[in-house]
Amino acid sequence: MSGKQGRSSAVVGVGVIVVVLSVFLSCVSTTIEGATYVVGDTSGWTYNVQSWTKGKKFKAGDVLVFNYDPNLHNVAVVDSNGYKGCSSSSNKSNNNKAYSTGKDQLKLSKGPNYFICSIPGHCPGGLKLFINAS
Repeated sequence: MSGKQGRSSAVVGVGVIVVVLSVFLSCVSTTIEGATYVVGDTSGWTYNVQSWTKGKKFKAGDVLVFNYDPNLHNVAVVDSNGYKGCSSSSNKSNNNKAYSTGKDQLKLSKGPNYFICSIPGHCPGGLKLFINAS
């Protein structure tokens, strides 16, 4: 009978170790992967979204989720010139690709990150975002 108690205790002990290890690994992976932010919160990717960044600290690897109506907007990753001039044609690193799913998830790079809506008139109207990630 004492043999069965030993096995039962060992199984419970292993189970506790597995649970503790799982919790630890999930905490570590969350830290490594970075945070996820919904741009504009419930308003989504819309005009004058620049103030949405106030009070937030972004890090390289954080993910931005751009929610919007794909019939109305898009998201283009641009450089500083593209941001200032509201043009996606100046960015060679992403082949001038504009994302248009309406639920785009884009990972931040270390340093300045610039996003605009490349539909004519939208960026000059305030549909652009700058984030400096540490």
